[in-house]
Amino acid sequence: MRVQGWLFILCGIFFAAVDVVYWFWSREPVGTTAMAISVGFAFMIGYYLMYTARRIGDQPEDNKQAEISDGAGELGFFSPHSWWPLFVCLAVSLAAVGLVIGWWLFIIGVFAIIMSMIGFVFEYYRGHFSH
Repeated sequence: MRVQGWLFILCGIFFAAVDVVYWFWSREPVGTTAMAISVGFAFMIGYYLMYTARRIGDQPEDNKQAEISDGAGELGFFSPHSWWPLFVCLAVSLAAVGLVIGWWLFIIGVFAIIMSMIGFVFEYYRGHFSH
């Protein structure tokens, strides 16, 4: 995981250098701001990966002498089917449209986001698929 963290940090450094060159060349604030946000996102993801690598220790991908079989095994639980991501996206879309149409629709969208997120998080804690 350390390798991925360094990769994102180096991408952030590259994006920062390109952002500075872009600013001096074009003097266009919107593109410069968008690239600055990319720098921030790259550093944020790189920091998170480095922090997580320090917390969980070395992984097989960090070892240069590792074999493919060293990474074999269970990686975690992934839902085989779930309708909740669709409902979350629809609720976010409703809230976004509510910003354009009116506050009443935005409030309904926020309520729908909260309800769909609760359903998404607690999907496997109740009903037929509970453990």
